Amino acid sequence: MGLTKPNQQLARDLQGLASDLKWSAVELLRIVERLSLAGNEPDAQAILKMIILFQADEDKLAGYVDEVRAGRIVRERSE
Repeated sequence: MGLTKPNQQLARDLQGLASDLKWSAVELLRIVERLSLAGNEPDAQAILKMIILFQADEDKLAGYVDEVRAGRIVRERSE
């Protein structure tokens, strides 16, 4: 059985959020490189910690998408 429209939208929303996190991590990594080249290692390291959190959250969102597709997470229709 396929996903209902609300669940399809939920899966798309979660995938979109994961993509946004990935894009943000890539952009932050570029900033880290510039900070390191400028000798601002403390700020570069702080941003690297943020990137690691973003990557972990991206993985969580991907897991939630899998759960939506498997029917373990369900979005009810709004009234």
